[in-house]
Amino acid sequence: MSESNISFQSQGLRLAGVVRTPANMQVGERRPAFLVLHGFGSNKGAENVLGPCAALEAQGYVTMRFDMRGCGESEGERGNLICLDQVQNTRDAYTFLNGHPAVQATRIGVIGSSFGAAVAVYAGAIDERFSCVISSGGWGHGERKFRGQHPGPEAWAKFTAMLEEGKRHRARTGQSLLVPRMDIVPIPPSLKRQIVPGSIQAFTAETAQSMFDFRAEDVVAKLAPRPLLLLHSSVDSVTPTEQSIEMFKRAGMPADLHLFGDTDHFMLAEGNQRVWHVVAEWLEKYFPL
Repeated sequence: MSESNISFQSQGLRLAGVVRTPANMQVGERRPAFLVLHGFGSNKGAENVLGPCAALEAQGYVTMRFDMRGCGESEGERGNLICLDQVQNTRDAYTFLNGHPAVQATRIGVIGSSFGAAVAVYAGAIDERFSCVISSGGWGHGERKFRGQHPGPEAWAKFTAMLEEGKRHRARTGQSLLVPRMDIVPIPPSLKRQIVPGSIQAFTAETAQSMFDFRAEDVVAKLAPRPLLLLHSSVDSVTPTEQSIEMFKRAGMPADLHLFGDTDHFMLAEGNQRVWHVVAEWLEKYFPL
């Protein structure tokens, strides 16, 4: 495996990334490739990024992982993560990777986990250059997702009050209200070890509002006839499982949905061989080398 640090421009900012090529590639050879997207406030060093990169490289694909604007080593305001900005970052990453000398032009897929999965579906749906999309633990309807993550009248009232206070704070001060990450996306203590060092711990209220308004399920049908693979834990303790089920209902064919009972939200970081067996079979059928 050969690894190179790269950077590219998106929305006037320099974004940092890494391109890796399989060890058995010959000089001058070109391969299909994948963009691998990180999750909420995370970065390219997360296990649910490195895990997919290693698995895809073992199967023979070139991979590129990168830090979204405002994350990791990339430029941009820290803690202000706007969904459509990340969609544009992903489209600009495609443009960069498509020109890489080790990549077969126009043969690039995208895979993401959680927030990255939602961005992957949206970017793939509106940008016909993407060859395929793999979503793990993703979501398609921000408001409904948040209702599942803040269950009960009291928790929901607290969350929506934070959104409203964010608007008032901005109007009053001209500045963004900062909110702890767990007030936006609660994660059970048993999974907090998956939050990679360097992850953002406080976000603007505009970040939460952007996620609330984001609707990948409204555009997912535009992916067809390009293939879509949806992976989700049947007992996901972070993102409600119904999010992937509803996206599957709205997707055009070919689309596949797989629910796994022996994983949780960060399944691509767990090294679950059953998950990767499903992915490998799907790639052989829909996006072969």
